[in-house]
Amino acid sequence: MKPFDIVIVGGGGAGLYAAMEAMKTNPALNIAVLSKVYPNRSHTSAAQGGANAALANKAKDDSVEMHIFDTIKGSDYLADQDAVDVLCSEAPKIIRELENIGTPWSRMEDNTIAQRPFGGAGRPRCCYCADKTGHTILQTLYEQCLKTGVLFFNEYFALNLSVHGSRSRGLIAMNMKTGKVEAFPAKTVIFATGGYAKMYWNRSSNAAGNTGDGQAIAYRAGIPMKDMEFVQFHPTGLRKSGLLVTEGARGEGGYLINKDGERFMARYAKEKMELGPRDLVSRSIETEILEGRGFDSPAGKYIHLDLRHLGADLIKSRLPQIREMSLNFEGVDPIEEPIPIRPTAHYSMGGIDTDNFGRTVMEGVYAAGECACVSVHGANRLGGNSLLDILVFGRIAGHTAAEEAGKFEPGSISEEELRESVEEIRTRMQPSGHYERYGALREELGQTLALNVGIFRESSLLHKGIQDIAELKERFKKVRVFDSSDVFNTNLQQVLELKNMLDLAETVAVGALAREESRGSHTRIDFPVRDDEKWHKHTLATLVDGKAIPGEKPVTMGRYELQERTY
Repeated sequence: MKPFDIVIVGGGGAGLYAAMEAMKTNPALNIAVLSKVYPNRSHTSAAQGGANAALANKAKDDSVEMHIFDTIKGSDYLADQDAVDVLCSEAPKIIRELENIGTPWSRMEDNTIAQRPFGGAGRPRCCYCADKTGHTILQTLYEQCLKTGVLFFNEYFALNLSVHGSRSRGLIAMNMKTGKVEAFPAKTVIFATGGYAKMYWNRSSNAAGNTGDGQAIAYRAGIPMKDMEFVQFHPTGLRKSGLLVTEGARGEGGYLINKDGERFMARYAKEKMELGPRDLVSRSIETEILEGRGFDSPAGKYIHLDLRHLGADLIKSRLPQIREMSLNFEGVDPIEEPIPIRPTAHYSMGGIDTDNFGRTVMEGVYAAGECACVSVHGANRLGGNSLLDILVFGRIAGHTAAEEAGKFEPGSISEEELRESVEEIRTRMQPSGHYERYGALREELGQTLALNVGIFRESSLLHKGIQDIAELKERFKKVRVFDSSDVFNTNLQQVLELKNMLDLAETVAVGALAREESRGSHTRIDFPVRDDEKWHKHTLATLVDGKAIPGEKPVTMGRYELQERTY
């Protein structure tokens, strides 16, 4: 295959914006997007609420500076302030560019882009398309990529980076339609594969494919992971499935109610109430349940999200998907009844360590979006900043790779490397002696993470989680793929995904044990106070000779000094 200038792994918002911007930067480039699902089915389509930008349409006194401060404060002061400056300063341009290429933003009465309040924000600045914002943005970007000639390799599963010395020579991937392992030699590679919160299994809002593939591939190639212990639990997942109920439901005025009929957030965030930051609201809901003020059911304990007072017209016009999901998955019509909810593993603040331009420590390798950690979210992401992150830094990574591709020689991937990848897959098909089943290990991983590395953490629980993960990794060596076919072998794909999740789960649990403080989404019962003297720093994990080597990195400060985070 002819070498590509840029291979982008992932067809969600970050990958598509990177492709569109790279093609705009240099239309002569040969650009490929690899995606394990069709791009318009990527997990970006599940982002309901919106994207923050200080347009000052709803609140005339809003500003970029206010957005910057809200983001830094929301991060519990662990975000890098120079990166946050980039995120918030670029936000209005991104929203208007999306508008210009056809994104159908919801409108206010004066026909300006509608904005609503989101958690942790001092002003209503979240721009939205009803409750289907990610879906509409994804469709718009995909159309633009098709129009500009980006090549798509859909239903390809990325396996390994090809590395020579300090730089990448491209990517090795499996064509899921044929089972064939193929080489994608490239001058540059951009990872845009999304998050890893699906490792929490049935307590997760993530799509089945959010298994941290890009992070795991980069990690095994020697690229550091940053701040992996910070996993965000969204306050409002549906009780039975964990599917997401957008923060926009609370932004429109929804109430959180316990079994005593209280709007209990008055106990935890008097000013912000239901629109406190996500980590605080999730902990508050879990506390209500643990202290006996939750509802009980065969499907587990839960709290009510009450939208009834908003009225049928508002729910039908601004939250139509939430109503549909509640009817289909809980048998509840939010016009008539409260929605049963409980916090659900939702977002990974940690990921591939990058600079503000998407570069990693490996020459020719970039990352953007949820799979990356440029650190605009620090210890806790504000609602409305995730779509913004994938758009801003997807665009920047695409532009940077397009400008820098010319300084790298075309990559080449040897037949020997391909054979090694093929042999690894064949070994999975025919393990010798005793074998393990994928399903058992997958369920056990989800259970140990939920029980031991969840919202509330403590030393003995984390030690148990680390031990469980180590045992699962050992047992994984004997996992057998029962499906021997080549065409759409989903059993093989699931096993490969489990390998990725096990590697990343270890970095999450080890990082959580090491960080002896409570900050943002990371709550240690045995270390309940934020410790700026010892832990105001990023953690790093690098794989060397099969072992995770810990490291650290300073937080980039700026205009805002450390202060107590109250709402």
